[in-house]
Amino acid sequence: MNYWLVKQEPEDYSWEKFYQDGLTAWTGVRNFEARNNLRAMKKGELVLYYHTGDEKQVVGIARVQKEAYTDPTATEGDWSAVDLKPVKGLKTSVTLPTIKADKVLKNMPLVRKTRLSVVPVSEEQFSRLVSLGETEV
Repeated sequence: MNYWLVKQEPEDYSWEKFYQDGLTAWTGVRNFEARNNLRAMKKGELVLYYHTGDEKQVVGIARVQKEAYTDPTATEGDWSAVDLKPVKGLKTSVTLPTIKADKVLKNMPLVRKTRLSVVPVSEEQFSRLVSLGETEV
């Protein structure tokens, strides 16, 4: 199983709204590397939900419900979307400063490739983040 992290401005689509909706199409990704990451996602894989902007913290865990398909919001180009389903919120959000200070997490693509909205996460990093979030999957 692979693990992932997706980023979202909480003002645009917060974890709370996502959880309330129960399912969402992850659309609008217009970066080739992030698109390829979407295409690599498999049904059932776990995804960390990260609030960008002022918050900068991991707040929840989702699951890939539907693998990559043509992004319906794309008017041109070869873009993809996936469907995500919320699993649970973290009991304690894990902030970017905490991630940067942690020896297991400090080299995550989240830290190294700050512009990417969809990045892979190793199993060790995923487990560490869930542990710091005081949550069980």
